[in-house]
Amino acid sequence: MSRVLTNYENRVLVVKKGDGVSEHESVWSDLQGVAFSQGYLDAGGVRTRYLHAGDESKPVLVLLHGSGGHAEAYVRNLEAHAEHFSTWSIDMLGHGYTDKPGHPLEVSHYIAHLMAFFDAIGADRVHLSGESLGGWVASRAALDHPDRIDRLVLNTAGGSQADPEVMRRIITLSMAAVEAPTWETVQARIKWLMADKSKDYDDIVASRQRIYRQPGFVNAMRDIMALQDPEIRARNLLGPKEYGAITAPTLVVWTSDDPTADVTEGRRIASMIPGARFEVMPGCGHWPQYEDPKTFNRLHLDFLLGR
Repeated sequence: MSRVLTNYENRVLVVKKGDGVSEHESVWSDLQGVAFSQGYLDAGGVRTRYLHAGDESKPVLVLLHGSGGHAEAYVRNLEAHAEHFSTWSIDMLGHGYTDKPGHPLEVSHYIAHLMAFFDAIGADRVHLSGESLGGWVASRAALDHPDRIDRLVLNTAGGSQADPEVMRRIITLSMAAVEAPTWETVQARIKWLMADKSKDYDDIVASRQRIYRQPGFVNAMRDIMALQDPEIRARNLLGPKEYGAITAPTLVVWTSDDPTADVTEGRRIASMIPGARFEVMPGCGHWPQYEDPKTFNRLHLDFLLGR
């Protein structure tokens, strides 16, 4: 396995101004004290960015972010999981600093890249956990490649329905954030993910703003938004037949305030997967792993460790 290590790209420190008490937030401080690496590796010809923490002799855990996202979605989870797993959070195909293939992205494209990533890190089998789009891809990976998935976590996962209003909202917020990546447009995209709208999420906003300002990212986002097109989405959706064929032990995590679907949808997904465990996290939106990492890490680790 060939890797190119780089300096961490998002060392942003901001001071939030409020009632006279300064609160410091940064992606860097989330990782401060954590033994981790950032780098790039070749996954089937795709230059792929990753964050990694944990001894590589331990079982492998791969974390997948959502649509338009990046590896920092899991900065608050790396430390806890690195105690037990060789933990990888990646920029998925066409996202973050990973290569952009230049065509509309469907689930099969993400799956091919993911399998190439497994090969690149020398992992025959992995625990796979995905949020939103990442959960959609993880579900399909467990279905198409059951020999490579040990345990599966679907975190506010996409891929089970096509809600026109939600799809339009995702397109509108995402394209606004890349076409004019101001602090306000990027922050609006981030706040849509969260239950608590009173926070500014400066660290993640700064990280994503830098990504969205990359040359060519408007076209990259159009390719990412392909799955919000009704026709393309329809041929990629998962139904009872697909979910029912998943054999990996599965945890479905939903939240009280998910902006894409209510708890009923999460429960429905879990009901279609044989033996799936279902958990609801209160007070969280689409990113429970970030908004309430303590609870998420506990639920996640209990399941992955077979407790």
